[in-house]
Amino acid sequence: MQLTEIYQPIVQELEDVEDGLKAVSVIDAPWMEELLAYALKGGGKRLRPALAIFSAKFYDFDMPRLLPLTTSVELMHMATLVHDDTIDKSNMRWGRETINKLWGMEKAILLGDYLFAKAGALTASTENLRVIKLLSETLMVITNGELAQSASAFALNQSREHYYFRISCKTAALFVMATESGAVLSNAPEKSIKILHDYGYNLGVAFQIIDDILDYIGTEKEMGKPVGSDLAQGTLTLPGLMLVEKYPLNNPVQKLFADRKQTENIAKTIEMVRNSDIIGKCFDIAAEYKEKACRGLRNLPANESRESLYNLADFIVNRRR
Repeated sequence: MQLTEIYQPIVQELEDVEDGLKAVSVIDAPWMEELLAYALKGGGKRLRPALAIFSAKFYDFDMPRLLPLTTSVELMHMATLVHDDTIDKSNMRWGRETINKLWGMEKAILLGDYLFAKAGALTASTENLRVIKLLSETLMVITNGELAQSASAFALNQSREHYYFRISCKTAALFVMATESGAVLSNAPEKSIKILHDYGYNLGVAFQIIDDILDYIGTEKEMGKPVGSDLAQGTLTLPGLMLVEKYPLNNPVQKLFADRKQTENIAKTIEMVRNSDIIGKCFDIAAEYKEKACRGLRNLPANESRESLYNLADFIVNRRR
């Protein structure tokens, strides 16, 4: 099932989100308006707003009440990407030049800060203290994950636990913010909020594992950035970590991390991973997290949104399998 089919029940709500994002870029400051317009037209699957909408449709659904949250969670996502690209000095994102490439690091950092602040202001307009607090906590968690990744750059002595910690902070946290906040704003009972929290967390981990797989088996055209980008930044993701585990005494990751100019070892690492059983094992781990995500959904009201959450989980883990 394609994403357009999964989103079919919430087409109107997602159009409202797009209108909300466009409204963010209309401000009386041409120097900022240009940056905002470029950033907000970058693309993306709108997964996080969709998760918030589906999560809110089990109980007291009210789109006007939910709209500030759905817009802010996408702004949070965009802000993290702008900051990530700036920290990594990346030139491409979604097949086009990044903010930092076009306008410089200073403007990119300030744009990311503005997007975070705007997300906070929108979330505050829900007047729900729990949701407002969750946004602040999410930002702290994301920052913690970014610092952990920076501290471990070009380091071989990493464990899978360290990897899972990083991706739970950098990716899963924002999924959780979407699903938990959507449930809270629909006046869901605590048991259901916990189910949707767990769904968001485990789906976020599965999503990032698949993204990390695609960094090894995808193409630059479909990914919108060079293959092996994480390795080039010294970031050891699950496929590379499993290669180091498999060949601890002799692998190209060691050479790459020891001499960061030896970029030819990126190609060797990708080739070794592709020619092993590592990719299949990574897909299996992602599937395990997907199963964890969906385990509690059967205890939610049986409706169209529940089926959509099942289908969305299948879509995420079956990309390029």
